[in-house]
Amino acid sequence: MKTNMSSLWQSAQVWQAVKDSVPKLDPRSLWRNPVMFAVEIGAILTTLITLHDIISKLNYGFDAQISIWLWFTILFANFAEALAEGRGRAQAETLRQARSEASASRLLPDGSTEQVTALVLRKGDLVLVGDNDIIPSDGEVAEGVALVDESAITGESAPVVREAGGSLCGVTGGTRVLSGKIKIRITADPGETFLDQMIGMVESAKRQKTPNEQALEILLIGLTGLFLVVVVSLEAFAGYMGMVVSVPVLVALLVCLMPTTIGGLLPAIGIAGMDRLLQHNVIALSGRAVEAAGDVDVVLMDKTGTITLGNRMATEFIPASGVSNEDLAESAMLSSLADETPEGRSIVDLCKETLGVRGRDIRAPAGSSFIPFSAETRMSGIDWDSRKIRKGSHDAIEEYVKNEGGVMPDGIKTAVESIAREGGTPLVVAEGPRVLGAIRLKDVLKENIKERLSHLRTVGIRSVMITGDNPMTAAAIAAEAGIDDFIGQARPEMKLESIRKYQKEGHLVAMIGDGTNDAPALAQADVAVAMNAGTQAAREAANMIDLDSNPAKLLDIVEIGKQILITRGALTTFSMANDVSKYFAILPAIFAAQYPMLSILNIMQLTTPTSAVLSAIIFNAVVIPLLIPLALRGVKYRPTTATDLLRRNLLLYGFGGLIVPFIGIKLIDVLVVMLHLE
Repeated sequence: MKTNMSSLWQSAQVWQAVKDSVPKLDPRSLWRNPVMFAVEIGAILTTLITLHDIISKLNYGFDAQISIWLWFTILFANFAEALAEGRGRAQAETLRQARSEASASRLLPDGSTEQVTALVLRKGDLVLVGDNDIIPSDGEVAEGVALVDESAITGESAPVVREAGGSLCGVTGGTRVLSGKIKIRITADPGETFLDQMIGMVESAKRQKTPNEQALEILLIGLTGLFLVVVVSLEAFAGYMGMVVSVPVLVALLVCLMPTTIGGLLPAIGIAGMDRLLQHNVIALSGRAVEAAGDVDVVLMDKTGTITLGNRMATEFIPASGVSNEDLAESAMLSSLADETPEGRSIVDLCKETLGVRGRDIRAPAGSSFIPFSAETRMSGIDWDSRKIRKGSHDAIEEYVKNEGGVMPDGIKTAVESIAREGGTPLVVAEGPRVLGAIRLKDVLKENIKERLSHLRTVGIRSVMITGDNPMTAAAIAAEAGIDDFIGQARPEMKLESIRKYQKEGHLVAMIGDGTNDAPALAQADVAVAMNAGTQAAREAANMIDLDSNPAKLLDIVEIGKQILITRGALTTFSMANDVSKYFAILPAIFAAQYPMLSILNIMQLTTPTSAVLSAIIFNAVVIPLLIPLALRGVKYRPTTATDLLRRNLLLYGFGGLIVPFIGIKLIDVLVVMLHLE
């Protein structure tokens, strides 16, 4: 899935874009781009005049060249849009193939299975997926644990764990199970799967214009109408002064006066923005969300699965007085063998590390019986001969020890309080009436999350962690991760209300989440990013989906959003500025013969009026394909103030937009004269 700009000019994609440019000449398609539609009307008009010249056996060379370059102007603009769309279609082919080739073992009510294709699965169906099987459709793990290869979707080679319950239950059609066996409940009908949405997005089939893009389009329409009035008035003025100005020259003047450069590149800029998100493994379900990301100044992050890895992990044993670390680890391991929760498995892993044993060395003692963990008892354990080992929450174990005739040691009480104060979760291990020690469970931050959050702060974005944890735990995690603010003990309605509060204060808010309880807040946020590994409800409420399930990706999303705004502004500045130089080419060519004093405006010293008009219209056409790489790649974003950004745009793209056409038109004029095209 991941691509880079080096693939921009692959011959197959370029040739396909060239072919796709021709159907876009259809006025029914082109009218959605008013500037290029006006150019096409001019091209049709000059073509008809050229045909008339040929039939009447008049000199048609100049008129024909104007016609040809006007058609090239439109084709180059269509080529930019087709190239942006074509890159998405090329990426979608792999996804479409993965969808069509998948099959499934669907569970029947009697417990048997039947083999069906992925395309017939419906919401609520249960399927079994085992080693090396392709997951046939979107769903949630209902039972079991598996190691899943998501490289077909995310482009990342490292497999991920998917398991029932929690925030890591979401699976995507087209990914592959490497090991394990899971039962999946399908959550999408054919045509509604994430893969289907992905294909539609990368093909840009559903891209809508953003508000800023619509505003710019209105400006371009206004300028086009204004210059149309100017050109018509100019023709009337020339007739009044006894001058004859041909229609092709007037059309050339109109096309050069209109902001054709930005008009030709505007569709490509919008499509390329969504494509750049795709290169970062983020699917945008809304064009407005991509642009809004550039203006986000507050981001609300769910803690579990977003800031942290999702499950608390055992990180430390704290033995009671007179108990060795190894004895505590051995008892903790025996009491956790029947605990299938992620926390229980992490305790076993820590025990193996502490005791230096491997998985195959673990054996349950003969004649022992397990006590599985339950929400009611909040304990798990093992009974073996006369030994009764239990592990659970500190209050549950304290009650158990009390019933066995023991007491909780003061040292362990202090350790429990310390763990809780530092944002961890304490568990206690006991054997009968004797407390053996405590276990620290801790939220583990995702890799590099602190650095990325710091970077968010430097670009003026305030990060707020919102979690159901108690304020003490939330404060500890926020401090460790470098979060600007936090909201503890948050219910779904509190998350929603927090977003509304920030929005009422004039902020644009981004929300990142992965759970069903995040869905209302995601639906309210201006930019809503759901983790692909999260629940179906979260993905349906969001307007962006992060395939890598990496909350730090928000920085990439924000930078791409800002890139779109900056790129559009930069190319608009360039387009407006280079129009000025064309005035100095065409206006002296039209009026210098009647008003010799206007020759002072011919500062480029263009050879003849004919060569001047041709040079301007040729430059106007070729500048569009020359700017295609910049439009698709985007202007590089650098964290800076609006004043500095405006100054940089005016200097680089404003002043550059004035100077480059003077040089380009003069060089083209030399070639036109050299080749005797005037």
